[in-house]
Amino acid sequence: MDDEGRQVPRAAEMRGRARGFVAQVTSRNRLPLDFSVASLRVVDFLIEGLRKGGRERSEIAGALFGLGAYVGEVLVRRAGALWIDFDEEQREFFGQSVGVRMPDGRVWNPLGKVVNCLERGGMNGSESSLQIFYLTLPGRVRHAA
Repeated sequence: MDDEGRQVPRAAEMRGRARGFVAQVTSRNRLPLDFSVASLRVVDFLIEGLRKGGRERSEIAGALFGLGAYVGEVLVRRAGALWIDFDEEQREFFGQSVGVRMPDGRVWNPLGKVVNCLERGGMNGSESSLQIFYLTLPGRVRHAA
């Protein structure tokens, strides 16, 4: 729990959170969320839809968290990352309690990256596309498609 009584996600829970998000979203829609790099384009479209929907961020916080968990799990499965609990300094810097560590030791914040993509809007540049983010990500292990 944080200072305001909210449950803080832990690294050990994130794989299950990502799987739960996929099960929930794909039970209503036929979305190809298969933890592939190509599926990050679907995540880009989902974020764009949330942005265009014009709802308050607090109303879509659960969806944003689920999408961030999904993106992090793609990094784990496809780029060799590991879910980690951020230390105090990292929590303060990233504004999140969990993230991923790449094989080369770099630390990334997929939960925050999803929020940044929502706030920047549009899918045309590397700053707002999760698929381009992955493809240009330093420190990843390259796996065969």
